[in-house]
Amino acid sequence: MQKTAVTAAAIAPALAERWSPRAFDATHTASQHELLSILEAGRWAPSANNMQPWRFSLATRGSELFDQIVGALTGFNQAWVPRASAVLVISIKNQRPDGEPYPIAMLDAGLTAQNMMIQTTELGLSAHPVAGMVHEDMRKVLDLADDLDPILLLAIGKVAPADTLEGPAYEREIQPRVRHELDDIVLHGKP
Repeated sequence: MQKTAVTAAAIAPALAERWSPRAFDATHTASQHELLSILEAGRWAPSANNMQPWRFSLATRGSELFDQIVGALTGFNQAWVPRASAVLVISIKNQRPDGEPYPIAMLDAGLTAQNMMIQTTELGLSAHPVAGMVHEDMRKVLDLADDLDPILLLAIGKVAPADTLEGPAYEREIQPRVRHELDDIVLHGKP
């Protein structure tokens, strides 16, 4: 299934083709090279003051850690994420080195996640960001220090047909990919 973005002007192919499937091929195994490439893309994301507050926890399907991470997810995420080849949890530093709060780390987490999702698309794979988790359970599963907060999970794998899903996951999978029109979101400086 492809859901190429319909845009007012051409955008990079990896951006136009990127979408967040839930139907993953449960027989596909991501290679070590592919996973390393995704991690490197995250490492090289822009970062405010080059603080790089992100930390990554990677687990592949079939490992005990993978199952524990899936167990810390909420809702119907537990039904479809297990088919992914790998899960990657992005955690962020919740304070700066001087001990002050570090709210901009959330922006950096988004930037690193986007880099990883685009790299995944470039590799011919897909990634689906998942925020639905019990954060304290995820913290325990990953044995995170107090200054790290789990923020987001990326389910990574090869797309499978939508009919491998059921219920709400299937319904969301077959919906068209849509965004607000530019006229609705560009407040100033419209071309």
